[in-house]
Amino acid sequence: MSDKTPERDVLLPRETSVLYGHAEAERVLLEAYQSKRMPHAWLIGGPPGIGKATLAYRLARFVLAHPDPQSSNVQAATSLAVDVENPVARRIAAQAQGDLLVLERVTNEQTGKLYTVIRVDDVRRSVSFFGSTAGEGGWRIAIVDAVDDLQREGANALLKVLEEPPARTLLLLISHAPGRELPTIRSRCRRLLLRPLDEADVTRAVATATGRDSLDAEVAQAAAASDGSVGRALRFLDGPALALRQRVFDLFAQLPNPDPRALHALGDALSGSEPQTLAAFVDMVNAWLSGRLDAGKHDDAQMAKAAQTWEKVNRAARDVEAYNLERKPLVFSVFGMLAEAARR
Repeated sequence: MSDKTPERDVLLPRETSVLYGHAEAERVLLEAYQSKRMPHAWLIGGPPGIGKATLAYRLARFVLAHPDPQSSNVQAATSLAVDVENPVARRIAAQAQGDLLVLERVTNEQTGKLYTVIRVDDVRRSVSFFGSTAGEGGWRIAIVDAVDDLQREGANALLKVLEEPPARTLLLLISHAPGRELPTIRSRCRRLLLRPLDEADVTRAVATATGRDSLDAEVAQAAAASDGSVGRALRFLDGPALALRQRVFDLFAQLPNPDPRALHALGDALSGSEPQTLAAFVDMVNAWLSGRLDAGKHDDAQMAKAAQTWEKVNRAARDVEAYNLERKPLVFSVFGMLAEAARR
């Protein structure tokens, strides 16, 4: 799932000019660009909704606005900030920047819903994109949001570009679970891992994204329940999603033997709810699995089990979304998979 929230009255990452809580990661990117030793590919990883896409667009905006890393403007810069009125910033916000390719799930025109994966044909566009002549400045940048949404065929198509990148090429790969990406992709990228935000940063980010006051009680409540994820806080602004949170957390605490009656109750609560409520449920499950991946950094078997569960859970959720399937069976299926992952 993407860092983007489904409500359209919220600023999207390509439109967001302010970054909260990731000053160190921003410094790493800026210094790499200033040094003329910019890696051609970055794997920007971390839990969903914490600002990975916002950081990727921020870097793309800066490089395309300042294509010469040795220019005085770049060398004097202390951040990747670009004025919102800069022509590059305006074009990126309007999805009209020719030297930026964004690979993400798109809407199926026949169903009106998002495809469950990034289509391999869209990934193959990157080959011709990087093979074409760049516009002003000579940089060609691709953002993949997120590589978790690639099928193996799409990942292999992307690998061709990673293996033989043209000069002045920049690939920014966003991953909600970087430990489960193909080793051939991970080995060709510099990894930049982002951590969940503190509550104050989440509050400010939500207020900025929605245009609401940071002292708004609903904003504060959503931020407090977000576990450092702006995306999750935005979903929690929807009342049913916030009410769902405690049910899900109680079931997490019962793993590997969740109460069947509580599972039935959760399934009933999800049935007939809005799409963002289902998205909030999947997001909470992904956050739990991210914790398993972090906890298993030195246990290859545990990491592999958590990564496989992540793939199965998200595939099942995408199928429910795409084919409008019943949600209660999804709840039982997901917690069955989590129970297996929780067992040593």
